[in-house]
Amino acid sequence: MPVFAIPFPMIDPVAVEIGPLAIKWYGLAYVVGLLGGWWYARLLVATDRLWGKRPRPKPVELDDMLLFVAFGVVLGGRTGFVLFYDLPRYIQRPQDILAIWQGGMSFHGGLIGATLGLWLFAKRRGYPVLSVFDLAAAVVPIGLFLGRIANFINGELWGRVAPDFPLAMVFPNGGPLPRYPSQLFEAFSEGILLFALVNLLVWTGWFRRPGFVAGVFGIGYALARIACEFFREPDPQLGFLFGRSVDALSGGITMGMLLSLPVLAAGIWLIATSRREAA
Repeated sequence: MPVFAIPFPMIDPVAVEIGPLAIKWYGLAYVVGLLGGWWYARLLVATDRLWGKRPRPKPVELDDMLLFVAFGVVLGGRTGFVLFYDLPRYIQRPQDILAIWQGGMSFHGGLIGATLGLWLFAKRRGYPVLSVFDLAAAVVPIGLFLGRIANFINGELWGRVAPDFPLAMVFPNGGPLPRYPSQLFEAFSEGILLFALVNLLVWTGWFRRPGFVAGVFGIGYALARIACEFFREPDPQLGFLFGRSVDALSGGITMGMLLSLPVLAAGIWLIATSRREAA
């Protein structure tokens, strides 16, 4: 038995209910994350000293960028979940692919979709693609933090069994054993820490080297996600892809770890590219 188990805070997953309309915390996290990122991005592009002579979008143009990113996140996130996490089910029931309200979004798929949206926006407006990627990287951790908090409120994506962890929780749908609150681990590392890291770079002038901030984001996210996956219960329909694990310190490769490797490689490539851009 754990030394100390914290009761799971039973928070209604519905944030606001007006008649038949129910707004859930998870959907609200997407909306607030996108709008919060849009607001912060406007602040960044309006601050001349961060960019030097580098071209960047005008504040008013970020309305269009928000639309490109929003469509990319939703379409990519859903497509990624279908392809990476539960393809056999959707082959049998293709009509469920559009049933987003049933849940099922992939960050890595959403990242691909958002990246394509940003690339299209940059090409359409005539801005350097890497500078647009840097701007997005500075604000993405806002959405990551809110999304993981919403996962925690929903009592989903819980951690592995942790009988000796003093801050373990018994999740409503996670069985009787205490588990790591891995959603909070991810909210802290992928959200708070990553936001602090990339924005320390932003406010000390690294927007002037296109691709560097985006590269640091990619590396930072990949390492944080891989580390947190050691504490997170694998998706039940997949389990461990390679090896087995019975606790947070033993082996076992998950889909989240595997999908983070290309993000890590892309981050390294972006940093190398930023050196050539600055040369």
